[in-house]
Amino acid sequence: MAVMDQYIIGGFIASLLLLYWVLLGFVLLYNLRRNRNKNKSSKIARKHDCINTSANGQYRQEVDGSTDIIIVGAGVAGAALAYTLGKEGRRVHVIERDLSEPDRIVGELLQPGGYLKLIELGLEDCLEDIDAQRVFGYALYKDGKNAKLSYPLEKFHSDVSGRSFHNGRFIQRMRDKAATLPNVRLEQGTVISLLEENGTVKGVQYKTKNGQEIMAYAPLTIVCDGCFSNLRRSLCTPKVDIPSCFVGLVLENCDLPCPNHGHVVLGDPSPILLYPISSTEVRCLVDIPGQKVPSIANGEMANYLKTAVAPQIPPQLYDAFIAAVDKGNIRTMPNRSMPANPQPTPGALLLGDAFNMRHPLTGGGMTVALADIVVLRDLLRPLRDLNDASILCKYLESFYTIRKPVASTINTLAGALYKVFCASPDQARKEMRQACFDYLSLGGVFSNGPVALLSGLNPRPLSLVLHFFAVAVYGVGRLVLPFPSPQRVWLGARLLSGASGIIFPIIRAEGVRQMFFPATVPAYYRAPPVN
Repeated sequence: MAVMDQYIIGGFIASLLLLYWVLLGFVLLYNLRRNRNKNKSSKIARKHDCINTSANGQYRQEVDGSTDIIIVGAGVAGAALAYTLGKEGRRVHVIERDLSEPDRIVGELLQPGGYLKLIELGLEDCLEDIDAQRVFGYALYKDGKNAKLSYPLEKFHSDVSGRSFHNGRFIQRMRDKAATLPNVRLEQGTVISLLEENGTVKGVQYKTKNGQEIMAYAPLTIVCDGCFSNLRRSLCTPKVDIPSCFVGLVLENCDLPCPNHGHVVLGDPSPILLYPISSTEVRCLVDIPGQKVPSIANGEMANYLKTAVAPQIPPQLYDAFIAAVDKGNIRTMPNRSMPANPQPTPGALLLGDAFNMRHPLTGGGMTVALADIVVLRDLLRPLRDLNDASILCKYLESFYTIRKPVASTINTLAGALYKVFCASPDQARKEMRQACFDYLSLGGVFSNGPVALLSGLNPRPLSLVLHFFAVAVYGVGRLVLPFPSPQRVWLGARLLSGASGIIFPIIRAEGVRQMFFPATVPAYYRAPPVN
């Protein structure tokens, strides 16, 4: 258009030619897609074919029809999903940014409920030969006192317990197991974007480790590329909150006060976690509220850990903690929380931390992801043909409802416990924190119920609410008995109000109806489409 002033006629002709070529391109593309759909079941459509190469030879388009499902990401969720769907006979293409062993400071504790899901998926052997440690419960510390909370495992097989381990070793075992299936293809590459056509996701565009850009197509694309996902905005409305950061250390050659237990110190200003990740290593995670942490580079972090945190560590671990700080391998990780808020999109689905996150205090993330995979596997099992994207999308809306009670219970508990466990200058919050510690210390049903929720063994929303407010009522009882005073009654009222202010916003974000009354949601009853 810039030369039209000088060459009006030439520009007009050029515009017509350009329009002609654009229309011709659309016609050719339409015919190409129609022919491809007609020949999907033929052998030709299943051969790998490169049909489009750019001038520099670095771009090609795959239209082979040999993939049923593309999985973006091969972390815990992606690797477990790849094996699960591959075992079901699906042709799976997994694209992972980095197939080398991950090195993370979270995703190291699998609750017993998650271990049961791992057994259900046939992946329990991935915990062998990685020096994983069995975990039987928690030890809770506050102001020099401690309480031992055991998982209620009496009704389960002796092998059932929690497991703690190096996250990367676990992921590599699952990747290796998925890769043994002939219909699962793992590839290292960076997914750039989802390929959409008229609101339907057709596949992904990704860059291989050699720098080649490729378009890969499949009837269903499942995005599970983790908490840093750059694709989730296309499939949900993310509301990510970062309440705190974890500072991670590894304590070496030391014994925990309660062997084979996780340790939670109700410190100031927030909790400190300790749990074994191998036979000689203990992971220590120090929670720091907010998004700003002391600088590691200039020594502020080391000084903070030695002066503010070390005195709160159990005495048996003090020397090992100081040695770990002096060693200098200090790492940080923002703690993210994001309720599941999907936008059902034909041809695509979200899973794992890309879809739903909660504070990692309770170690529930892997349990939620594995439970979601079981739900998705069962929904997809009766379907032989995934090619009708709109019908498949409507059917899979039931996934978002069926998963809710389990996922929302674990999410709500994580968010509520973190707020209760954090120190506060408010006297009502202090009383709630002390009431929680004392309630759990009572043992019996008072500890078994909450621990069953935390462990994923009994993730029932109603049970969560009952125990949470039982703690609040217990706290009020401690205040007003045996001789109530107006000041103590008022403090008790503030405690109840504060408890409501903690849990109800979390439940509202999770969805009251889906969490407590999923059977009233129409999508709950979606029947598989008739092939």
